[in-house]
Amino acid sequence: MKRYNNNILRVSSPGRICLFGEHQDYLNLPVIASAISLRIYIEGHVNDQGDAVIHLPDIDDEETFSLSGQIGYEKERDYFRSSVNVMKKHGYTFSRGMECTVKGEIPINAGTSSSSALVVTWINVLARVSDQGISLPPEVVAEHAYEAEVLEFSEPGGMMDHYSTAVGGIIFLDSYPEISVKRLTPGLGTFVLGNSGEPKDTKLILARVKNQIQRVVKELQETYPDFSLRTVGESEIDEYAGKLKNEQVELLHGTVRNRDITWNALDVLSRPNVDRTRVGELINEHHKVLRDTLEISTPKIDRMIAASLEAGAYGGKINGSGGGGCMFAYAPENPLKVKEAIEKEGGEAYIVNVAEGTRSEVLEAV
Repeated sequence: MKRYNNNILRVSSPGRICLFGEHQDYLNLPVIASAISLRIYIEGHVNDQGDAVIHLPDIDDEETFSLSGQIGYEKERDYFRSSVNVMKKHGYTFSRGMECTVKGEIPINAGTSSSSALVVTWINVLARVSDQGISLPPEVVAEHAYEAEVLEFSEPGGMMDHYSTAVGGIIFLDSYPEISVKRLTPGLGTFVLGNSGEPKDTKLILARVKNQIQRVVKELQETYPDFSLRTVGESEIDEYAGKLKNEQVELLHGTVRNRDITWNALDVLSRPNVDRTRVGELINEHHKVLRDTLEISTPKIDRMIAASLEAGAYGGKINGSGGGGCMFAYAPENPLKVKEAIEKEGGEAYIVNVAEGTRSEVLEAV
């Protein structure tokens, strides 16, 4: 069994932005996401009491629970406990406990994957301090984290967040017919993340948008069994209009348009010399659909995006499920000016770069 004794284990994972494919992964459509240089850190050491003692100074809280036996959930989204239960389902055992402190740089509940980064980091910690004492491949960490965050609580999200923050870099993620991850290295440069400070209800927004488009697909497949969001062309959609309400037709157009934008972006990002102007144009096209068709943006976020474009950003879009939270601007040449423009609109801005995925290290105790 791997023992850390008095040494300190430090594990961290990045936040993420969704470059292309927002509200697509839970429909088995591809997404392109990037890990960003804002991270969550868990640092601590094993104890002999068999308890998890988790200090949360960022939110002035603390959690303590035993790692033995089946662990019941005490609150909604009880991710620390659900992660332990998922690890146990996969055969991990814990004869010792862990006392640790969680600190973060990622805006909370703002669409930048703070919760998934936390769960990915905690899964990584648990694997290292388990009796098996192993370092898991990032893809396995992502799968366990998805189980702990989404499946354990029957939530509506997809797997983009977990793979992005675990694997790191820029990834093209497709979940059909099975999960596949393609690492992209286009050398995009700098982004500016802008937090609107507007609270968002991720679960509600995800459920609303997901349920609407899934209802459209179900209704169409009752008459057209071969209908598929992966293959239908936008020019074909009007053929189905007689079976749908006007707002459903528009939603279908928007979903297929976003799908095609993502495929176009993959082509651009896979080329040896990336066309940064085209990347910005595609980001803007994507935001237009999210704003006008899926209706997940807000007036403040739209003002922040407009200001960033005026300041020289190549593109900008809302980030995450929407209804508040963050936007980002693609600003490889003048990020400071873009940052200042976002701040003038009342946003909290961060200059960020593409970052590595979850990582761990053992530090000798002083």
